[in-house]
Amino acid sequence: MKTNGLLLALVLGTGILFASEDNSPQQDLVLQAPPFILKNVPFTVSVAGQIVDSVQVRLDGVPLSYGALEWDGEQTRIREVVVSAPGSQELKVRTAAGVGSVRVYTLPGLVSVLPPLMAIALALITKQVLLSLFCGIWLGAVFTLGGYNPFIAFLRTIDTYLIRAITDRDHMSIVLFTMTLGGMVGIISRSGGTHGIVQAMARRAQNRKTGQVATWLMGMLIFFDDYSNTLLVGNTMRPFTDKLKISREKLSYLVDSTAAPITSIALASTWIGFELGLLDSSFSDLGIGDNAYVVFLAAIPYSFYSIMALLTVLIVAMSGRDLGPMLHAERRSLSEGKILRDNAKPLLDQELANLMPPEGAKSHWHNAILPILTMVAVLAIGLYVDGKAALGDGDYSLRDIIGAANSFKILIWASFSGTVVAGLLAIGGRILSISDTVDAFLVGFKAMIVGIIILTLARSLQLVTSDLHTADYIFHITEDILNPRLLPGITFVLAALISFSTGTSFGTMAILIPLVIPLAYIVPVNAGLSEASQQAIFLGSIGAILSGAIFGDHCSPISDTTVMSSIASGADHIDHVRTQLPYGLLVAGITMTFGYIPAGFGMNPYVSNLLALGLLALVIWRFGKNPEKLLASVPSD
Repeated sequence: MKTNGLLLALVLGTGILFASEDNSPQQDLVLQAPPFILKNVPFTVSVAGQIVDSVQVRLDGVPLSYGALEWDGEQTRIREVVVSAPGSQELKVRTAAGVGSVRVYTLPGLVSVLPPLMAIALALITKQVLLSLFCGIWLGAVFTLGGYNPFIAFLRTIDTYLIRAITDRDHMSIVLFTMTLGGMVGIISRSGGTHGIVQAMARRAQNRKTGQVATWLMGMLIFFDDYSNTLLVGNTMRPFTDKLKISREKLSYLVDSTAAPITSIALASTWIGFELGLLDSSFSDLGIGDNAYVVFLAAIPYSFYSIMALLTVLIVAMSGRDLGPMLHAERRSLSEGKILRDNAKPLLDQELANLMPPEGAKSHWHNAILPILTMVAVLAIGLYVDGKAALGDGDYSLRDIIGAANSFKILIWASFSGTVVAGLLAIGGRILSISDTVDAFLVGFKAMIVGIIILTLARSLQLVTSDLHTADYIFHITEDILNPRLLPGITFVLAALISFSTGTSFGTMAILIPLVIPLAYIVPVNAGLSEASQQAIFLGSIGAILSGAIFGDHCSPISDTTVMSSIASGADHIDHVRTQLPYGLLVAGITMTFGYIPAGFGMNPYVSNLLALGLLALVIWRFGKNPEKLLASVPSD
């Protein structure tokens, strides 16, 4: 492949105007197509204006087949265009109204999954997450922007993908929220608030079991946003669980496996608007008149993975039993007093972890609780006010209002408000001077730097997977095996694979909902299945998408929620992933066997949930071991 051909494709971007091959005075068409496409994987070409007659699509003069034409009021979409020849080529569309072309670059389909797989494999093998993520981005740049030139790809990794991540508005909102919350935690710790919470909770939860259950309960209460859940619970509970010798790996698991699962199925959360928007669009395209929220509620019992992930955390906490690497981490913490393994690199600056109030100052729990309650109040009120403003006049339900709000903007409001309250309490209570308060804020702010770098690299890798159409490729290679009865199970596997490979639950839902909903609605009807079976497959497939996307959200090392769980818990990121993954795989396997596959054959979802819960409890009880009892059984020297 010639590098200059690829560079030309980038310069031309998504559209180029040019005169038609003949000399007729036809109008040039404005085309839009992905600059990078995958061999034999369908993609869409958009043409400005409405096409009412036949269309010819050619690639370097060779005719191409295509699927349906769709008019959205502004442009016509030519769907399911397939290219089988690799390299840089000219894609041309001819209609009675004119001719237009765009240059595209075709890549082998397999390359789309290599960058995320490389990043994940390197991270698990080397335990160097920064290097692993960078290598994954670089490999993607080799295929997309580097023209297979590794040096050019290195430059594009820096000046293109990293810059795109840093300048992404939503990403920077998360960065600002995370770092401001770190500053608030710094003030809370320095003013004695954290120490006060530990003292207050120690009087009520004096053992490891109650400490873990308290962490789970706090996570269940902050159900309205996964980012807030992760950072608030991790930062609040960390000093307390440290005192109980609960390993940082265990804390990050308790936090991570509660945050996203509860938010994804909550009746009102920052996820609702996104999920309902995707469902409603798909319903409109299919002519389905059902209310999207009603369907969402009906699909909650089919969100087997999210439900079982939450209950598994509770089972592990109450039983005191652990499996695999988590058991070793807990034994180390108990026997050696090491909440982190030797040579671990926690995503928390030790300077923040060691922040203590000035000598002689009293520790007050309200110095921590009041800033946190302020955050929660501002977030709740902000979601309502902003959502109401976005919807305008009218009578709307609370779920509609929260779903319409800009959660990223409100998270920033909440973190700054909590920080101001924390500072006022510290200064007003004469615990810290203004200078000491600012210094404590900066310590907390700086403590988040490593985590933010990982978060930015993870976002950059997500941009790479988007450019390479990783999700489209995974779906394409599996769509031929889709069977009406097996559709919920296959959809769950697809959602889990895509979310784990790309690190984004929202991206997974955005890809799969428009693709799977038509299949789940039409294929069972065409297969002549009963109405009850059609309903079960339809709802089961929706639940499979919504909860399957959660698997990657809290198991993938490149997921933002996974990274933030490591940040808030002060855990080594790879240790967190390595110890949590067995639980995620266990829940995924059991819910697949007793939930998603039986759902396609009409099994009642409540029966499936009970069977899955019973088996999970049995497996943890039979194969899990209590680290405290193991140590007690070892004879002392």
